[in-house]
Amino acid sequence: MRAALRFYQYVNILSLDIAAGAVVSACFFAKIFDVQVRPYGLVALGLTVWIIYTVDHLRDAKNIKHKASTQRHQFHQKYFHPLIIVLGLAVALDTFTLFFIRRQVFQWGLILLVVVILYLIVQQYLRFLKEFFIASLYTCGVLLISITITNTDVNTTHVLLIFQFGMIAWTNLVLFSWFDHVFDERDEQNSFVTMMGKRATGFFLYGLFGVNFLITAVQVASFTASIPVMILCSMNIILFLIFMFRNSLARYDLYRLIGDAVFLIPGFLLISPQ
Repeated sequence: MRAALRFYQYVNILSLDIAAGAVVSACFFAKIFDVQVRPYGLVALGLTVWIIYTVDHLRDAKNIKHKASTQRHQFHQKYFHPLIIVLGLAVALDTFTLFFIRRQVFQWGLILLVVVILYLIVQQYLRFLKEFFIASLYTCGVLLISITITNTDVNTTHVLLIFQFGMIAWTNLVLFSWFDHVFDERDEQNSFVTMMGKRATGFFLYGLFGVNFLITAVQVASFTASIPVMILCSMNIILFLIFMFRNSLARYDLYRLIGDAVFLIPGFLLISPQ
């Protein structure tokens, strides 16, 4: 059991589970919008998400002049040069896959890429909005391969599902910043909690949880709830439980392992009968 936990910790440190969660979530929305996604699009998405997260972590690791306080940044400091080589190979493979994806996806992907590059440039100035922008970019990336080519009319239900998913991504990141605030302060890293304070962040998290639960309750009350709604609700519940049992889950970074794994839950829609 401990060996399996250790293995998954490395998967998490390398952001492989985050990339996998993006691919699964993209398939989730592809089914909602009745789109047949191509494997090349999924590969490009997974690689792009991994590249963005890895570039971000490597940059943070380089900017920290002492030994980093978190396992993730320590790992990226220790294996900085090998990871640069792997990153280069990933960029080359990602570029190759772009020749096989749909034109609409490619065009909108270029626009999103420009926005991502701008984010990486100005990230240090975003302060407490950093998590919001990351969640927004993540959500746009997940939606990119389906909503750009769908023939389905986007209605209020779809908009609410997208909004809920984005809020879950935002909650996930703010929750992590709450757990990591001591390390971020020590390494002089900006986050929501280092800017707003731990107490204010706690109240803000309760607000995010509450709004998401309220949207689900409205959908249930109006008889518009569906399997996707229940899946997103379950993701919100898990993040809420992580916050409630935060003292126990802080050990071995279990909060992060579980928190990132929630984005694999949308995969249940892919095996559901509907």
